[in-house]
Amino acid sequence: MFVLELGGADDDFAAAEARAAATDARVAAPGIGLASDVDRERFRGLAYAHRAGHHVATTDASVAAAADALREADVAREGTVAVRARNVRNTTDVDTQQAERDLGGVLVDAGFDVDLDDPDHELRALFADDSCFLAWLTVESVRDFGERKPTDRPFFQPGSMDPLLARALCNLARVQPGDVVLDPMCGTGGVLIEAGLLGARPVGTDAQQKMVEGARENLDAYVDDFGVARADATRLPLRDGAADAVIFDAPYGRQSKIETHELADLVAGALAEARRVTDRCVLVADRDWRDAARDAGWSVAERFERRVHRSLTRHVLVLD
Repeated sequence: MFVLELGGADDDFAAAEARAAATDARVAAPGIGLASDVDRERFRGLAYAHRAGHHVATTDASVAAAADALREADVAREGTVAVRARNVRNTTDVDTQQAERDLGGVLVDAGFDVDLDDPDHELRALFADDSCFLAWLTVESVRDFGERKPTDRPFFQPGSMDPLLARALCNLARVQPGDVVLDPMCGTGGVLIEAGLLGARPVGTDAQQKMVEGARENLDAYVDDFGVARADATRLPLRDGAADAVIFDAPYGRQSKIETHELADLVAGALAEARRVTDRCVLVADRDWRDAARDAGWSVAERFERRVHRSLTRHVLVLD
């Protein structure tokens, strides 16, 4: 079993994304997930799961209980060790420094040498709510999203999606290396950039020529192989089954320019076209489009609401 350290404010959303790399990932406590197995390479590409570790023990959320459990556990391995303790989301009153000292003492008694700077093995002691999860760190996700902030890209428009969410959407769509990933309303290209960095071939369309040119400029800065063209999302110039996954952020009616369609007709048409070209889709919008998705032939596998601020909640639909 593996212990996952989840990020963001929505653990269910983080666990759903983690299932792209962690088998049977599920929430076990605030900020903590469990999984039966982990694909290390794919885990590095997750957005809202930060670390995964081989499970050692689960105890009550006290230093004494954690130390007792560690003494009884099988910790056979070679090399130096360090202990890192966390009070996950401040849900306990545990002294994490004391936890590191006491658990480190248990490992020293077991014959390990401690190296706090560059250990061969790192024991994570995660105190969350009324539990403590002990795990040997196995893999960490790559936290480079700050290097791709929308305002730092060659082309920027207000309302551009941040790369953390864009990456999570790609993982919810189960994007794999070599997949053709289509965004039929690509805007500045944020989703396509993240798909390309996961090894997919991004293909985007947009109704506005300005966005097509801007998306090309942004993609060219991060991805080698991509395609972007001007097109109507309700009449895509693509053959049936041309994409492995479709991901799109539908226009928010109060702020986005919609050139030729009423919003409901645009989203319904885009969903129908997505169903024609793929069997995997993730839709983001400022409202719930489940009925339109079902009318277009989709099943709603998962649904999430993510509050952005007082006047905006994003709805995420995972469709198959």
